[in-house]
This record gives sequence, C-alpha cells and structure tokens, in this order.
Amino acid sequence: MTQQIDRATAAPPAAPPDGVHSLQADGVHRLKANAVGLLGVVFMAIATAAPITAMTGNVPFMISAGTGKGTPAAFLIAMVVLAVFSVGFTTMSKHITATGAFYGFISFGLGRSAGLASGLLATFAYMVFEGSLVGIFSSFGANTVAAQFGWNVPWWVFAVIMLAINAMGTWFGVAVAEKFLVVLLGTECLVLAVMGVAVALHGGGPHGFSFAPLNPINAFAGPSAGLGLFFAFWSWVGFESTAMYGEESRDPKRIIPKATMIAVIGVGIFYVFVSWMAMSGNGIEESAQLAGSDNPMDVFFHPTQTYVGHWAVSAMQWLMMTGSLACGMAFHNCAARYLYALGREGVFPVLKRTVGRTHPKHGSPHIAGLVQTVVAIALVAGFGIAGKDPYSGTYTLLAILGTMAILVVQATCSFAVLNYFRTNHPETRHWFRTFVAPLLGGLAMIGVVLLLVFNMGTAAGTESGSLVLKATPWLVAAIALGGFGFAEYLKRRSPDRYALVGRTVLEETHER
Repeated sequence: MTQQIDRATAAPPAAPPDGVHSLQADGVHRLKANAVGLLGVVFMAIATAAPITAMTGNVPFMISAGTGKGTPAAFLIAMVVLAVFSVGFTTMSKHITATGAFYGFISFGLGRSAGLASGLLATFAYMVFEGSLVGIFSSFGANTVAAQFGWNVPWWVFAVIMLAINAMGTWFGVAVAEKFLVVLLGTECLVLAVMGVAVALHGGGPHGFSFAPLNPINAFAGPSAGLGLFFAFWSWVGFESTAMYGEESRDPKRIIPKATMIAVIGVGIFYVFVSWMAMSGNGIEESAQLAGSDNPMDVFFHPTQTYVGHWAVSAMQWLMMTGSLACGMAFHNCAARYLYALGREGVFPVLKRTVGRTHPKHGSPHIAGLVQTVVAIALVAGFGIAGKDPYSGTYTLLAILGTMAILVVQATCSFAVLNYFRTNHPETRHWFRTFVAPLLGGLAMIGVVLLLVFNMGTAAGTESGSLVLKATPWLVAAIALGGFGFAEYLKRRSPDRYALVGRTVLEETHER
C-alpha cells in the first residue's frame, strides 16, 4: 500500500517520526504495482544514458577538446565516483520507496522545504531533457535518411514522430515502455559491442593494444581535463531514475539498489571498453586526427567499417536514431512520474485532480504524460521558431540546462542521505555506506557542477553566446529558490499541505 503523512487508517509502525496515512483511503491514485522487474528497471535507467549517443556524440569531442588519449580513463574515473555516490543513494532506497525519488529522499533527509525545491528542480530537468533528445533524434533522423536514401525530410517530421511515440508509451504504462526499450537498447549496445570485440579479436588495431588510454593520469593530460571529465559524467545522466520505479517494481527493497549499481558499473565498463577499442581500432594518434576532423563520428565509423563491415556502419546510423528515441522515451517517463508525484500529494490542490491521477486500466500517470508532451512540444517548437538547429541548438542547450539542474539535485541528495542516517535507523548506519560514501559523493557532485559552470561555453560550441546558455545558472537557481520559498510559505500559511511534502511512500518500506 502507498502511504502519505499524518492520516493512518491501517496500523502504522509505532510512533514513526513523521506519521503516515493511507493514499487508498484518501482516494489518492497509485501507479500499477508489480509491473516491472529487475531487468526492466535496469533497462529504463540505462536508456536514459543512451549509450550509443554518449559514445558517438561525446567521445570524439572528449578526444579532441577534453581528456585526449585518456578518454577511456575519464569514464573509469566517473564510474568510480558515481558508484560511491550510489552507495548512500541505494542504502536510503532500502528504507524509502518514493516515485519522486530525489524529492522523497531529500524531503526525509533535509526537510520538506529542501525536498520541494529539489523535486521541482528534478522535474524541470527531466522535462527539458525530453525536448533535448527530440532535437538530437530529429537531427540524426534527417541526416540518416538523407545519407542512405537521398531524401530531404524536414527535421520537424521526426520530432512529431518521437513526441507521439513517447506520449503513447507513457499512456499504456511502464510495462509497455519496458518492452520497447529492451529492443532499442539491446540493438544499440550490440552494434557497439560487436565493433569492440572485432577490434579486440584483430589484435587491438593497427598498432596493437595500448593501455595508455586506461591510465587515469592521462585523463588529466588532454587539452581540457575539466571539460572532458564533465562530458564523462554527462554520459550517465539519468542512471538515478531507478529509484522512481520502486512503486511499480516487484520487490523495490531488493531491485532498486541492485538496478542502480548495475546501471552505474555495467554502463561504466561498457563505456571504457567501447571507447578504448574505438581508439585502438584507429590508432591513438589517428583517433585524435579523426576526432578533430569534419566527420568526428568516424572515430567509431572507421573501425566499424574496417573490422566489421559497411553494414554495421549503416546499422549504427539507424541505431543512433533509435538510441536517442529510447533515451527520450525514458526521460518522458521520468518527467511524468515526477509530475505525478508532486501532483498526488495535494501540495498543489489542482494538480491532485489532474496530473496526480493514474489511468484506471493501465495504472500509468497518463495525464502527467500528456502534460509533459505539451511541454516538450512547446520547447521544441519554440527553439524551432527561433531558428535553432535541432542538434547544436535544441539538443545542446537543453541538455546543459537539464544537466546542471539534475547535478545540483544529486549533490543535495548525498547530503540528505548523510543527515537522514545521522538521526534514523541506527541498525543500518555504517561508517562507509551512510557517512563516508554520501559525503564523498556529495563533494564530488559539487565538483562536477563546477566543471559544468567553468566549461559551459565550450560545451555549448556554436551556441556559446546564446541567451539560453547565459540564463541557465539563473534559471536553475530561480526554480530551486522558488520551490524553497513556496514550501516556507506553506509551512506558515497551510501547515496541513506542508506536512504532505515528499511524504508519499510505500507502506512496506516506510521506516523499515
């Protein structure tokens, strides 16, 4: 059963610190239970990282302008840091299962005001991420169709297709989205893995195996280590979405921690291997030349053509499309669930009757999904009308905006975990899991935010002078402060509504 604060109808745990009440009794809708298993949650999380987009889009840039020949090592560093962050994150998920994930965790750890600020910021991040992915999908689609068929199809046609697919996926529930994403994600990972294995079986490329790209010291020897490391962390954005599927999973206490670690470490090993084999397949120096050329994706296309065949290059072009589609669909689901989590608590009463409802048959946040579709349409249309290129404009600017927002929330979550276990669950407290790991994770996340701030202009490329880019830090700050301020207003003027903030959790996980 899903529960909120302060109106218990079933016998709650003895004197819980915050109290609970039954959503079912209050007529609050919940998501469909037992709809997805471990692999489904893992696939949903990895889809947000879009491995093929992260590899073909980020690696060439990292080689030419960031971490240079130490690019695979940059992924190794990011994997270790994110794994440390995830230790505290997953420990807390064993006690609190909330569709709002960060929203719920931070509300319990740092208080309701910080929770609402973080919830709004996370919602905003996932909402703009979908618009970003619509941009890159449209660009990949137009370019692939033009290259392989000679047809000049306007980019907005692909945008409409993706928006429609995402809307339907959320309407019919997470189980349908899971099946779709399994196919898309499986094929994109397969073609990258085939390239990597083919290079390895051919002795590591023209110059054999070089272990220099795996040396962490070399990650700091490139043109701009800070920029390259930021792009490495960027390649994982969305892995934390595992927690928001807890209410719909079959055994959240077991599944969510496992799924998070699998997503972090599994993706990390994959990134390190694929980027290392791509560089080896070309040769280290040759990879730098290709990365700085007019066709930087040849860093992957060339070894694929050489060691696998032209068919694999053609397949990779299509899978870059489907990979961005899978990523966009996953972010659409994330945004819809955050909107639903905020809505069903009644903090904003009008939202409880709209986005806080679920579909009577599918148990999906269908209204929240439609609202997110409208927002994505508005973002994509607005950037299109402004004349922005779907890739260099829409994708890049919205991705930077969303990434800054979600990194701030991740850092805040680490300190929420630290504070939560300082006063709760003495049986779970551990010097590393609930103190050192969240402390180091939080400090590291602050460092990544600073990497983004200092390298934002370079990361934006041709859009470095854009007003959207210049406004990014201010927008993030305004949303966070606005959420905090509104929560403080509720605390003084409407304590009953304030008491609900971030307190919707599963009964069987509350204060275990």
